[in-house]
Amino acid sequence: MGKIKILVVEDEMIIADNICSILEELGYDVLEPAISYTEALEILEAEKPDLALLDIQLAGRRDGIDLAWKIKDEYEIPFIFLTSNADPATVERAKKVSPPAYLLKPFDKNDLYTSIEIALYNYSQNNTGELGEKRLPESEERTENVVLNEALFVKHKQSFQKVNFEDILFLKSEHVYIRIILNNTKEYLIRNSMSKFIERLPDYFFKIHRSYVINLKQVESIGTIYLTIKGHELPFGKGYRAELLKKVNVE
Repeated sequence: MGKIKILVVEDEMIIADNICSILEELGYDVLEPAISYTEALEILEAEKPDLALLDIQLAGRRDGIDLAWKIKDEYEIPFIFLTSNADPATVERAKKVSPPAYLLKPFDKNDLYTSIEIALYNYSQNNTGELGEKRLPESEERTENVVLNEALFVKHKQSFQKVNFEDILFLKSEHVYIRIILNNTKEYLIRNSMSKFIERLPDYFFKIHRSYVINLKQVESIGTIYLTIKGHELPFGKGYRAELLKKVNVE
């Protein structure tokens, strides 16, 4: 498997060089940065990158959003918007081109890595071809969340929030949504099917009811009707309690 080849389009060279250095540390194949719409097109045509990082505010008549439309129409690669300008008008204009990811400055190494991996993953869900077939997992449906290694990245406002599996207390099905309850009292609501979603979770998650999936590592007590997790009493569905007791080796 070859390295992911990335183009950075940023008209402030100090920032561009810093981003390129971080990308190299992360193990990506980094092209020479472009500082304008025209220069970016030349590099896109010559180098055929796998992904582009686009600063929205570029010098010249055409900006990063114009470039994104060009990439979407002619080059068929994912792109990420980089910007320090998060005003509503800019966000609305950027949303129309449907970027796989949107990263606000300043950002750190982990933010950049996460955004790239999510952009590649999201792009693969709506596209076929070499990138999706060689580098990215297949999925039956596109959702606003991504599972990578031991964490779930949940889309929240304009970014993805990292949720470690071990920090999840339980999941509650709410029709076409799943509510994720965390041990720090935070909650997230994602659009997904519980039956499909649990297939992507570690084996310490267990279904106790048609509406509830629990993290076995977080269970405090198991009663006859309910079990307790951090003060939450969750009901058993018919037949699920016996299976749970087998799972935790309780006689």
